[in-house]
Amino acid sequence: MQENLVIVESPAKAKTIEKFLGKDFIVKSSFGHIRDLAKKDLGINIGEGYKPVYEIPGDKKKVVDELTKLAKSKTVWLASDEDREGEAIAWHLTEVLGLPVDKTKRIVFHEITKRAILEAIEQPRTVNMDLVNAQQARRILDRLVGFELSPVLWKKVRPSLSAGRVQSVAVRLIVEREREIIAFRSTPYFRVVAQFHAAGDPDKTIFKAELSSRFETREQAEEFLNTCIGATFTVAKAEEKPAQRFPAPPFTTSTLQQEAGRKLGMSVSQTMSVAQHLYEQGLITYMRTDSVNLSKQALAQCKEEITKLYGEKYSSWHNYKTKTKGAQEAHEAIRPSYIENHTIEGTPAEKKLYDLIWKRTVASQMVCAELDRTTVVIDMSGSSQQFVATGEVVRFDGFLRLYSESTDDDQAAESGEGLLPKMTAGDRVVSTQITATERFTQAPARYNEASLVKRLEELGIGRPSTYAPTITTIINRGYVVKQNKDGQKRGYVQLMLTGDKLTSKNLTENFGKEKNRLSPTDIGMVVNDYLETQFKPIMDYNFTANVEKEFDRVADGDITWDTMIHDFYGPFHQMVDTAIGTQTDKKSQARILGNDPKTGHVVKARIGRYGPMVEIEGNEGEKGRFASLKKGQLIESITLEEALELFALPRDLGQLDGEELMVGIGKYGPYVRYGKSFASLAKTDDPYTIGYDRAVEIVRAHQAAAAAANTPLKSFPEDADMLVKNGRYGPYIAYKSKNYRLPKGAKPEELTLDDCLKIVAGSKK
Repeated sequence: MQENLVIVESPAKAKTIEKFLGKDFIVKSSFGHIRDLAKKDLGINIGEGYKPVYEIPGDKKKVVDELTKLAKSKTVWLASDEDREGEAIAWHLTEVLGLPVDKTKRIVFHEITKRAILEAIEQPRTVNMDLVNAQQARRILDRLVGFELSPVLWKKVRPSLSAGRVQSVAVRLIVEREREIIAFRSTPYFRVVAQFHAAGDPDKTIFKAELSSRFETREQAEEFLNTCIGATFTVAKAEEKPAQRFPAPPFTTSTLQQEAGRKLGMSVSQTMSVAQHLYEQGLITYMRTDSVNLSKQALAQCKEEITKLYGEKYSSWHNYKTKTKGAQEAHEAIRPSYIENHTIEGTPAEKKLYDLIWKRTVASQMVCAELDRTTVVIDMSGSSQQFVATGEVVRFDGFLRLYSESTDDDQAAESGEGLLPKMTAGDRVVSTQITATERFTQAPARYNEASLVKRLEELGIGRPSTYAPTITTIINRGYVVKQNKDGQKRGYVQLMLTGDKLTSKNLTENFGKEKNRLSPTDIGMVVNDYLETQFKPIMDYNFTANVEKEFDRVADGDITWDTMIHDFYGPFHQMVDTAIGTQTDKKSQARILGNDPKTGHVVKARIGRYGPMVEIEGNEGEKGRFASLKKGQLIESITLEEALELFALPRDLGQLDGEELMVGIGKYGPYVRYGKSFASLAKTDDPYTIGYDRAVEIVRAHQAAAAAANTPLKSFPEDADMLVKNGRYGPYIAYKSKNYRLPKGAKPEELTLDDCLKIVAGSKK
């Protein structure tokens, strides 16, 4: 008989653990939290010391009933995750199942292996209420902020908006970066690179060196190149220094999210979902951690694998220290549960993420890469200008043989470092070609998910476990969009000096291409500005980071959770009252762009009922004209010219079958209108540029679809009213002016009249 009940939070985790425990144990899942703050009203009794009001959701009542029955006759072991969220799940289980919190066995483990599970069984503890209270404090605080801020936004900005403590600050980061980009003005400059070879080199091995200064104008660049004609070049200094490159530490939650984004193109939420699956299958250690520690066992396994693969000279012990204050050093970094398993079975995403974790873990215990770094400074006769050449040679690859960390800077370096010939001060070098290429200063890059996570972590905002839901929330709320941007063409000039001949070329390049970058929407910017005006302390980066530190103090038992909430809520509630009482001028939210040259009326951009739009004001007492902004356009950056182009719709394309053919944008998006009928444009069609032939193609396809919908798939001579038709959402029955859905699995071509009558009769009941 099974005398022990182990409760975990996920079915996959339960299935894995069950394999390691004997016949005396039954393992069940709670499917996450079994209760949460009540959805009705606030769910918090503010007058009773912020006492939370919890309820069991309807979809969890069956689970709770099953666990309650099992718990009555068994010894209960609570085995939820070892973080604050897992501790709270365990506590809620004791409360709902009627288990004594000070006696119920609580077990935690960093990896789902037989050894770890059995060790945990041998050393149970009780629920840590400090960790529970830290989680409660976060949940209560976030509920208070959300419930009190959102109605303010509904009243002062626009209905159906919402706000949150961490996500609003994340939006602020993205908005500020966008404004930096809008304000940025690119300026050209000329970068000079020379090709040299040593005067005494019979092979004339070419190396490149860059001028240490840059020129602002073409004239300055040309003047310098002319001074190079007939000049002699001499090595002023040649330095060669040994250097080391150290391996990156094993993954924490944050660094895994960043590196998976950079190397694998995974979103933060996708990374966490895949990592969760790997953990629950017992393939990796717990994936929510801020520690870079590795256990002695893991270190020994790494050494064994490195020696086996590459030899002992590649193995080195590295003791990494966690920089994050308050990090739990007892925990481990994210690593494979079994280092000897280089690969796994699973989905492509699971295989890729596991491979990344395995390589990072093993590489962290490999020797440093040994490099030679060379710098050569070259003087030019008749000028104070100097050329500088740098080279880097890997003498021993070390950890680079297995793994190299990526960076957030995806701008490719324009000067590649390579091997330089041996040179000493006083050596002459010969220039074969000197080019001055026009370049342009670049605006700050928009955040992608990886760089946003990195910035949030640097500021101490949120925790690694909250980054994925935070990013998902701000995208779902429509405050931020993740988008790709096609590059644009631009011309540039290249001047080239070969011998004593100076030539020039006009070339083109693509610039500004972006992939999966985060941009604020207009409503995101409006909400951010309002919150910054009325709730400046809440939107302050340091304030938000300090709140996280207060949660840590609760977890450490230094302060009580209700004291922390009280200290926050008093000033916050006062700000809410002040904001509600402050008159908001919604007209000030409109941006004046200029005047319409045809009418002289004011043109402005603002948030309308259906989103961002531009308006040409009408005469007094008359309505103005309105047009929606295109995707990628912002109220803050749209120009008068761009705004006026939006009023080109509706466009008259001519006639089709004697009917006017028009293109416009309506409530449901862009369309082609012919007569009284409307056909939606495809996502790839631009209503501002679509031509007559393409519009006709869309109309004909729409007519064909309509005809197909009106042509019955099946009819019955015995009953002319009974028809089986193909509609927008699939086949259906039309009978006496009413429509009936077909049962799942029903094949329309096989239906008899009796079958159809039964479906109709059944639908009426």
